[in-house]
Amino acid sequence: MPLTKKYLKSKPVCKVGFKVPKSATQGAKHLFLVGEFNKWNTQNLPMKQLKDGSFSITVDLDVGRDYHYRYLTDSGVWLNDTKADRYEYSAFAGGDNCVVST
Repeated sequence: MPLTKKYLKSKPVCKVGFKVPKSATQGAKHLFLVGEFNKWNTQNLPMKQLKDGSFSITVDLDVGRDYHYRYLTDSGVWLNDTKADRYEYSAFAGGDNCVVST
């Protein structure tokens, strides 16, 4: 499922919806959204598991920026979003980070 974006008229904020299908979670019981918007904190944005086994979360992001992010499973496995706006290489990650543009 692609990222969903809802721009607020009242302030320069975009509500971005992130969703990971069950088939991409590698059997995770917990999944976290980790990125520049939360200083790469691996615990403070837990995603909600839905009845179908997928995970989702909505985050308010400032408009006019690009944000790098990835998903982290409870077993320590990093996952990329197949529906990201684009990907950029990260020497720290040793591969590509996902990027969402607001």
